[in-house]
Order: sequence, then structure tokens, then C-alpha cells
Amino acid sequence: MDAFVTSTLTVTLAEMGDKTQLLSLLLAARFRNKAAIVMGIFVATILNHAASAWLGSWLATWLHGQWASWLLAGSFIALGLWLLIPDKDEDVAQRFDQWGAFLVTTGLFFIAEIGDKTQVATVLLAAQFQQIVWVTVGSTLGMMLANVPVIYLGQALLQRLPMAWLQRIASVLFIAVGVWVLFAS
Repeated sequence: MDAFVTSTLTVTLAEMGDKTQLLSLLLAARFRNKAAIVMGIFVATILNHAASAWLGSWLATWLHGQWASWLLAGSFIALGLWLLIPDKDEDVAQRFDQWGAFLVTTGLFFIAEIGDKTQVATVLLAAQFQQIVWVTVGSTLGMMLANVPVIYLGQALLQRLPMAWLQRIASVLFIAVGVWVLFAS
């Protein structure tokens, strides 16, 4: 259960102010079918994060001993520092309008998640916990918790949330997990 809770919390916080959250806002402004956007985010995230969790779990089977702990701890700390660097807003959805909300959302979210902070976090969490299913479910839930309100509440929500504050909390959380892994080994 720790894998699920930790994955949900860390991915939710890491997603605040992320480019995919901005993509959610853009898609909600562009398409009327909000449910299709939500389903597209879900499908893209579950596919991307399941592959990421598998990769993290596989990497953990190859990395053993002190090196593995140091690498994992350093990765969590580096990700925490990376969270302090804001993402840029990119407007690419308009090129694919004819495909509809679900296909555009699924494709753009899948691509946007490649190499993203939350994908890296999912790899690291799976390496830490060795629980592919719970990390995938938790990280997917975290993505949904961060993005669905943006779809339905849009700009009004984003104006009230202190994004810099949420990014700092996520940063501290990842750094704390890295320090915990370092000292637990």
C-alpha cells in the first residue's frame, strides 16, 4: 500500500504546473467533450506509466547493493531539484483538431509524458517499491487528480493555486524520499 499512496501523492504534486497540466487546460479550451479528454489522459497515462513502472522494476533487478541505493537516492534528489524548473506552454493541439478530443488527448499526452518528470518519478518509484501494479495505479491516479480539475475548472482553478508553492512541496517530497533511501540503505 505504501507504493500506491507514495506514487499517488508524489505524481499529483509533481504534475502541478507541469506541461501536461497546461496541455489539459489547452485541450479543455479547444474541445467541448471533456469526458473524451479525461479518457484520453487516462489511457495515455496508464500505458505510459505501466511501461515506466515495468522499466523501473526491471532496472531494480539489475542494480544491487550500495550502488543501487546511491543511484536511486541521487535520482530522487535530482528529480526533486528538476521540479523547481518550470515547464513551458506549447500549443500543438490545434494541428490535430480533426482527430477529435479522445485521440488528440491520448496521443499528445502519451508523447508529452515521455521523459517527463512524472514518467521519471514512476520509473524511480517502481525501482524503489518493486510493485509495478500499485505504482502504475498510484501514478495514474496522481495524474488524474492533477489534471481532471484543470479540465473542468480550467483557468479559474489555475489562478487560485500557487503553482510555485506546489512545485516546491513536490520538490521537497522527492528530495526527502531520496534522503530516506540514502539513509535506509
